[in-house]
Amino acid sequence: MTVLLVVLGAAVGAPLRYLLDRAVQNRQDSVFPWGTLLVNVTGCLILGALTGAAASTSVFALAGTGFCGALTTYSTFGYETIRLTEERNYLYAALNVAISVIAGLGATLLAFTTVRDLLG
Repeated sequence: MTVLLVVLGAAVGAPLRYLLDRAVQNRQDSVFPWGTLLVNVTGCLILGALTGAAASTSVFALAGTGFCGALTTYSTFGYETIRLTEERNYLYAALNVAISVIAGLGATLLAFTTVRDLLG
């Protein structure tokens, strides 16, 4: 049953990741990977909330592992950072790393503490 929940979550997360990334990238004229940043920080926010809520194993399999696992993308983050470096956009590459890590950790912590305190 758990595997099915992961698959169902991923079936929603993967296409949503693609659609959000494309929508964001098509609306701005920058080489900075805003779409990837958005989906990764959103995934961190959701995982933080699930952890703060002490979600059940089934909910975490569906929403955490399945949905967020397919929504977020560490490999694309790595690829885009290297691409920026190869194109000599060193500032954007460094900003991509710094902003992604700080915003991701911040979103996780914010969601975790907020949800945990609300459910108290």
